[in-house]
Amino acid sequence: MAGGLLFPVLVFIGTATRLGAARREQRFAAMRLVGATPRQISAVAAVEAALAAAAGAAAGFAVFFTFRSQLAGIPFTGMPFFPGDMAIGAPEALLVALGVPAGAAAAAWVALRRVRISPLGVTRRVTPRPPRAYRLIPLALGLAGLGFALVYRPPTSDGQTALFLPALLLVMVGLITGGPWLTMVGARAMAARAGRPAALIAARRLADNPAAGFRAVSGVMLALFVTTVAVGVMGTITYERGPAPRGSLEAGRLSMVLTDDPPVPGTLLADLAAVPGVRNPVLVRENPVRGDGRDSGVIACADIPPAYGRCAAGASVAEVPPDLIPWRESASADRIWPSSPVDPAALAGLPAGSVAVEAEDPVAVERARTVLEAAFPTFYVAPNVPGDFEADFADTMRGWQRLADIVVVAGLVLAGCSLAVAVAAGLSERKRPFSLLRLSGAPVRLLRRVVALESVVPLLTVAVVAVGMGLVAAHLFLRAQMQYDLRVPGIGFAAVVALGVLGCLAVIAATLPLLERITGPETARSE
Repeated sequence: MAGGLLFPVLVFIGTATRLGAARREQRFAAMRLVGATPRQISAVAAVEAALAAAAGAAAGFAVFFTFRSQLAGIPFTGMPFFPGDMAIGAPEALLVALGVPAGAAAAAWVALRRVRISPLGVTRRVTPRPPRAYRLIPLALGLAGLGFALVYRPPTSDGQTALFLPALLLVMVGLITGGPWLTMVGARAMAARAGRPAALIAARRLADNPAAGFRAVSGVMLALFVTTVAVGVMGTITYERGPAPRGSLEAGRLSMVLTDDPPVPGTLLADLAAVPGVRNPVLVRENPVRGDGRDSGVIACADIPPAYGRCAAGASVAEVPPDLIPWRESASADRIWPSSPVDPAALAGLPAGSVAVEAEDPVAVERARTVLEAAFPTFYVAPNVPGDFEADFADTMRGWQRLADIVVVAGLVLAGCSLAVAVAAGLSERKRPFSLLRLSGAPVRLLRRVVALESVVPLLTVAVVAVGMGLVAAHLFLRAQMQYDLRVPGIGFAAVVALGVLGCLAVIAATLPLLERITGPETARSE
């Protein structure tokens, strides 16, 4: 979630920094002509950017502390926070207060690197070298990391985080670094099929500088990738871990895992059997062959209810799960449990591992739950049925979904802002060539088609790639972490993607009226 929100922010900062780059380059180049050194120019640019960023950071702190109580009341994960939960420590505050101005200064230094070539460096525009396919290496490494998890998954949560998080971040980095190459491929394909002047001009301009064309839509690519991964992963998990069907054996299977070898009341099974609607109470003993027996217990074959399977021929003791139902499976009368080497005579002397009963309805479940809680007041895990776990899991999923919604909405908003800024900056940088085209007889509608195609072609290209890579990354993660096959998102996801793309197209259309204002004859004369 943090990575998906941070990357669009960084893209937006970089795009916004370039908005006035052309005008600042000309101003700094003029300063070079009157004697300013490259070091002085760099210092002026860094100070300007750092001061503006420091003012923005200070305003951000002021807004945060002013509205912290209101922010705490927003149930981002399904429940509100306490204002104290929204506190910022001194290290975090110092990191933001110093890191934001420093980052802005560095961005200004990089954006104005052409001015440091010579005082006339701004006027010497040359076609940059075309991007190479090696830009896709981070993307390949990220996918390889997710694929490696199919072979070896670290046993600890920290180890899994150390594997999955860098792999997903590498995929995101690879999408950004490989975007110009993909844009170049799309531009060359469009040039080969261009039948109108607008398409040919747009294709040639994209092919000459694909990095600039991709920069406008890079935020959209990240937003669509994060949306696809979030929807694919959470939708699949929700489908695979749905609640047990009402009326099934799983839905009424109440079990309780015991710990610390608690004494079992001698009348426990009789008390449970006396509850109306409760049947087949059984006590599963700890498995001496497998440690504490929480994952597997032992039970006499004669005590296994017929609906939950049977022992192999000739066996007297079987190894069974604590609730007689294997993990992620259903109850089955045809299941044959593996035999255990435990002596039937020694079975009664083993510590109790769990107790399980069948309940016909919710009332019987709650009455049996009361009997178990009274018998074991210091329980390790409360008596539960599969529906209890699914209800708790559903709450967790709703919290994740809320966080994903926030990331998706924020990412798309930032992507739209980045797109608008990038298109406006591109128009500002190219107003002289466009003005000359108008003087040579090109109508404004032709120029609008050129600008639209320069934005739409990269947009559609990265949208297809982002959604495809998101589905691949989600599938690899699900297979490696949970052994699930990806459930392809349905029409709701397609509608979100379509609305996001349409919103980006609307942003592009909103910037086109600027073209006629900034490409008049006076622009060609003044430049």
